[in-house]
Formats: sequence, C-alpha cells, structure tokens
Amino acid sequence: MRGIATVPTYVVMQPTTLCNLDCSYCYLPLRKLDQKMPVAVAEAVAASVNTWSATGRFSVVWHGGEPLAAGREHFAALLAPFASDVEHHVQTNATLIDDAWCEFFVEHGIRVSVSVDGPEARNSERVTRGDKPAYARILRGVEALRRHDIPFSALCVVGRPFPGLATELYAYFLELGCDVLGINVEELEGVNTRANDHPERDVTAFWAELVSAWRSDPRIHLREIEWSLRYAAAVLDGTADDLLPRRLDPIPTVAHDGAVVLLSPELAGFSDPRYGDFSSGNVLTTPLGEILAGAVGTPWIREFLDGVEACRAQCPYFGFCGGAHAANRYFEQGRFDITTTDHCRNSKIRLLEGVLDHARDHQARDHQPTVV
Repeated sequence: MRGIATVPTYVVMQPTTLCNLDCSYCYLPLRKLDQKMPVAVAEAVAASVNTWSATGRFSVVWHGGEPLAAGREHFAALLAPFASDVEHHVQTNATLIDDAWCEFFVEHGIRVSVSVDGPEARNSERVTRGDKPAYARILRGVEALRRHDIPFSALCVVGRPFPGLATELYAYFLELGCDVLGINVEELEGVNTRANDHPERDVTAFWAELVSAWRSDPRIHLREIEWSLRYAAAVLDGTADDLLPRRLDPIPTVAHDGAVVLLSPELAGFSDPRYGDFSSGNVLTTPLGEILAGAVGTPWIREFLDGVEACRAQCPYFGFCGGAHAANRYFEQGRFDITTTDHCRNSKIRLLEGVLDHARDHQARDHQPTVV
C-alpha cells in the first residue's frame, strides 16, 4: 500500500483569498473576501521549507485567490523568510501585471504561470466582478511579461473538449509566447457544480488532435502530452513501475490562516459533517514537518488511501495516473474511497487513449502503400 511522503517536493501557499475576477468555473469559496496571509504563517512554513531546500530542489507555489491581489509590499514580506535557494512560482490571472510587477518578479526570481483560455472568444467565462470581459487586461499583463523578457507558462481551462478545438488552442499559445502549456478540462469541484461528463469520442479526439498539433511544431512543453509519452515509452522499455513515486507527495496547501490541507488544494476552505474542515493541522501551532508525519491520522486521508488501493486493484490505467485525485472523488461522489471519476475519464483515461489513437493513425499513414 502506498503511504504519504513526509517530505513534499513543493508547498502551495495562499497569500490572499481575494480574486479580482469572478470566473464562472472557479472552485474557490472565499474569493470575494480579502483575507491576507499573516507574515507569521510564511515564517512558520519557511522554518520547514528552508531545511528541505538545503538538501534538494524545492518550490513554493503562490496560488490564491489572485496572489497579486495581496500587493507587492505584503507579497515581499511573505517571501522574505524563505531561503535564497527556494524556487517561487505564482499562478496569476495576469490582469494586475504591469512594469512594477515584472520588476518584482525579476528581483525575487519568481516563475510566472498565466491563466488564460485561448483566443478572446474562448475566455467568456473569465470576467471581472462587474461581469465585464477580462481578456484585454489579461493580454496587457502578458505583453508586460514579454516586454521584460520574462518567460512564462500558461494554464488553459477547456470547458467542452471537441474535435477542432485543440488545433486552434495550440496555434494560439504558440503565438502567445509561453514556454510551457497545461490543459485542464473543467472539473466539478468546490463551488463549481457544473457537470463535466463529456462524450468519450469527443474528448479522446481532442487529445489526439492536440498531440498532432504539438508534433507539427513542438516549441512548447505540453504538460499532459509529454507526460503521456514518457509513460508510453516506459511501458515499452519495461520501466513503467518506476514512474509513480513509492509514496504519495502530500502537496501541502497552506491556507491564508495557516491551516494545512494535504493532497488536494481544492479542498481548502471547505468542511463536511463527516470529515470536518479537511485540514491536518495549522502551522501556527504545529511545525509543517510534524503535520506531514501525522497525515494518515486524518480520517478522510485514510479513506482516500483505501480508494487508491481500490484503483490499483481495479483500473488498468492506474500505472498512468496513480489513482483518482482526492478532491475529484469527494466533489463528484461525496466520498474518498470510490474509484473512477469524470476527471479520470476526461484528463487521464481519454488523454492516454488520445495519445495512443494518434500513434496508431500516424503508424497507419506511414505504412500506406505508395500509389504510382
């Protein structure tokens, strides 16, 4: 049975709950509230992180709300306790990025990832609190990054995968200038209760088409596709069992108030009569290392680990994904010990099938007889 590692590879930090946008697919429950993380929380996290970073690469991912809504002065104070060898990443909607923020990113060595869903027409879900389109402001932020020669990643949410969309999206992100692209099929989680059950044929075709678009011009690191290809290569050379970690990364998410939720950042801020508030402790009272060491004492985590073992026993795709994500299990079906979710189907099973479909089609074209 896989347990949970006591040392993570990264920590997610919530500098503020506030977001200046009101995207219709957002899962965050407190995004209208301006609750900033006290510096004491960052100091408590840094006490553990600085020890871990001394022995290997370690990242802190700042994720809100909208992290930049915390303001540069407060953000700088939150960064100050961390050792110089800690990598910092920020996931931002880019609407607040200007020259001053770009100088801040450079000064503090922050790696930037921008949330944008493709061409303007594909961003209708990304709106301001006044229900106005946010795309022009997003693009101004991206232009500032490019003006300062700051490399950036992009994260794209796809509400409805269908044939024809992937080629359009990939061409857009090539032109946008990002160096890494992640594709998230919209998920039913948190306060977003929209169904995400899509036709199998459409989703598989979307991923197959994305592989084709990427292979025609692979200038961008395409997160999902490259992982799928690594897995396929490992299966062929007999090393697939080595891809999944022996112990699950705990992915600690530290909320604005210091509460720590493990495994799924999307559970932060929620509570349930059966499971409580999903937290495993608070860094203001317990060192993060101690919280991780006692992770399996959290009732919902024990149930989740049972679910992981059920996935291992039942699902032929387990070696690829390692089991359904905790938040998807809970928000889709109300428990953690169930197995397949719609997120599994959309972003794991059909992703891998799409990659394999592309490979089969490509092989078939290569072996077509030449007509003379």
